[in-house]
Amino acid sequence: MKLDFPYREEEVRFVAGVDVAYDREGFSFGTVVVLRIPSLEIVEVVCERWRPSFPYIPGFLSFREGPVIERAFSRLSVTPQIFFFDGQGIAHPRGVGLATHLGVTFGIVSIGVAKKPLVGNFTLPGEEKGDFSFLEHQGQPVGIVLRTRSRVKPVFVSPGNKIRLEELPKWTLRVTGKYRVPEPTRLAHIFGEKEKRGGFSDGRKRSS
Repeated sequence: MKLDFPYREEEVRFVAGVDVAYDREGFSFGTVVVLRIPSLEIVEVVCERWRPSFPYIPGFLSFREGPVIERAFSRLSVTPQIFFFDGQGIAHPRGVGLATHLGVTFGIVSIGVAKKPLVGNFTLPGEEKGDFSFLEHQGQPVGIVLRTRSRVKPVFVSPGNKIRLEELPKWTLRVTGKYRVPEPTRLAHIFGEKEKRGGFSDGRKRSS
């Protein structure tokens, strides 16, 4: 995993959230939502539908979800500087979660944001927004346990690709609104669920 963040802070104009939903027929719906920094207004939403050929195997989610995400990436007209994935980065049994696998594959800056840990030990951070502790696995820090809202359960954030552990609190908090889950992945989940139910906008892509 390359750790060097390739942008100056002022060069980060767009971030994206990535999520995959499934319907009862077994189709996957890969959604990418692009937001503008710092306003967090929606710039573009892309949803793709695909029937995965790879079975569900714990720890190998990226092989199942990668193809539909790749299809969604190919339709983006805006290039985000940071991608937030609903999943793990290096905080993974094999050190390569969805955010890391696809981050390296596409050469993008990626961060994994999960509601629960897959591996590691940690102590709970303080109760205030911005408090965090380190998630450690096999004696090494692999992520942070971050309080995105005061006195609300933390999220588990880990580096995917091209970003250092110490940069995670800053960027995650910059894209967090009034909810526990950061806006990029929260909105990607919402739009994916709408698309799954046939309630998304006309076609698979919306931009503004």
